[in-house]
Amino acid sequence: MKVNRVIKETIESDGLGARIRRAREADPRSLSELARLAGISRSFWYQVEHESVLGGISESTLRKIEEVLGVDFGVQFD
Repeated sequence: MKVNRVIKETIESDGLGARIRRAREADPRSLSELARLAGISRSFWYQVEHESVLGGISESTLRKIEEVLGVDFGVQFD
């Protein structure tokens, strides 16, 4: 039997939502297409851009957004 331990670590990344928005606006694909590829809803994507997601976003969601946009936002954990 496997036993997993989840380590919760949170970091602050000032202006991340605005950087995501600028990268999205520079991408020729629609928001619907980008959100679908990232596995999130359009409304959630907007919440990310406006930094209004309660509790922040998961690292895996950020990595999916980075992958879809082809951008590294420089968010690193120790």
